[in-house]
Amino acid sequence: MEKRTLGNTDLEVSSIGLGCMGMSHGYGPVSDKKEAISLIQKAIELGVNFFDTAEVYGPYTNEELVGEALIPFQDEVVIATKFGFDIKNGKSEGVNSRPEHIKQVVEESLKRLKVDAIDLYYQHRVDPNIPIEEVAGTISDLIQEGKVKYWGLSEAGVNTIRRAHKVHPLTAVQSEYSLWWRRPEEEVLPTLEELGIGFVPYSPLGKGYLTGRFDANTKFGDNDLRSILPRFTPEALEANQVLVDLLQEIAQQKQATTAQIALSWLLHQKPWIVPIPGTRKVSRLEENLGATNIELTPEELADINSATSKITLMGERYTEDLEKMTGL
Repeated sequence: MEKRTLGNTDLEVSSIGLGCMGMSHGYGPVSDKKEAISLIQKAIELGVNFFDTAEVYGPYTNEELVGEALIPFQDEVVIATKFGFDIKNGKSEGVNSRPEHIKQVVEESLKRLKVDAIDLYYQHRVDPNIPIEEVAGTISDLIQEGKVKYWGLSEAGVNTIRRAHKVHPLTAVQSEYSLWWRRPEEEVLPTLEELGIGFVPYSPLGKGYLTGRFDANTKFGDNDLRSILPRFTPEALEANQVLVDLLQEIAQQKQATTAQIALSWLLHQKPWIVPIPGTRKVSRLEENLGATNIELTPEELADINSATSKITLMGERYTEDLEKMTGL
């Protein structure tokens, strides 16, 4: 698979990575461990070398899963994980990026991942109580100590990105970005291009919506994050079908799937963008990676942008409480 470089660094990763969160967290019942390990290792066989996890996924169990699956391949892969939450009794109790907390949790993540150094360490959400300069300084110390190789921010606003980058250069910013959530185009992407920072879109398929698998009759379980999100109400699913219909029309023309068109569109935006779609199925993994073989001409990209600009999507992407934790 083609490689891409994140930021002004020598960190090369596969052009599509694998988001591992859904195997342990957020989307219903936990995956069978053996099946999840098999899928992660299948991804390596197919050319993926970039794997994304976080301490809060589970909590902890996703890091343990990723660590176990990748033991035989540690010299071949790039593992990204995240810090920044206060986890007590198996639940997140808000953000925490105090320097002493970061120094504690990095040691725990290293053990769970079974590595000597974390390849890419993101602050999962900005902590409004701790100046980002203190966070950056702490990570800089960890890099000097050899416990972290590169660092990044997740769902941070441009002011935070600039301040953090001045203290220790950022390698990547991870935020939601797809044809159904394009807000990063307003400020974040131009800032990253200016500063030479890579971009890693999570939920590049709109939490599954852009695959075309959902409709107004779809029911999500209580342990599925989508059950509380405004964009996944029956009314929103029905109203937003127009976007899926557009992708299906293009997919038919290109002999592809809607998911492949959505991912290919992302890959065509910038050469330093690396989406990390998640899945639990080998068939979906193969489908997603097939997006790297789909060429969209400038005219086709212009047509997609023109058509989507006329679509007003219903529903916020997050609840109000969750949205407050982004873009700081």
